[in-house]
Amino acid sequence: MIRINGHITLDDSEITESFIRASGPGGQNVNKVETAVQLRFDAGRSPNLTPAIFARLKKLAGQRMTKEGVLVLTADEFRSQDRNRKAALERLVLLIRQAAIAPKFRRPTKPTYSSKLRRLQTKQRRGVIKKARGKVALD
Repeated sequence: MIRINGHITLDDSEITESFIRASGPGGQNVNKVETAVQLRFDAGRSPNLTPAIFARLKKLAGQRMTKEGVLVLTADEFRSQDRNRKAALERLVLLIRQAAIAPKFRRPTKPTYSSKLRRLQTKQRRGVIKKARGKVALD
């Protein structure tokens, strides 16, 4: 069980991991050992995610989510398989935590009458200053 927050937990069976060869540091080890981790989470079929959370997760994930709703995360920044696995899992948890936060509803407001007046008076003063910048007459 992977605990995301107080309400959301993911079952280990919902996440599949596969190991691929990583590019980058590792010397000759890079050509022999598959240290990079590709983590797949089927968010579309997960019973633990509400449709609202799934929609926000899809928006946050961008190209990392397939059309079928499978989130694919790849971690290859470390030389060990275990550290890459933990890094990919942390990224998944962080993404779902961000998606679980509902955006605040914005109530549209109108500017007050006095703020409109202040804005117009400031514009008028500015216009007078700019008008005074004209060419100097040689009298």
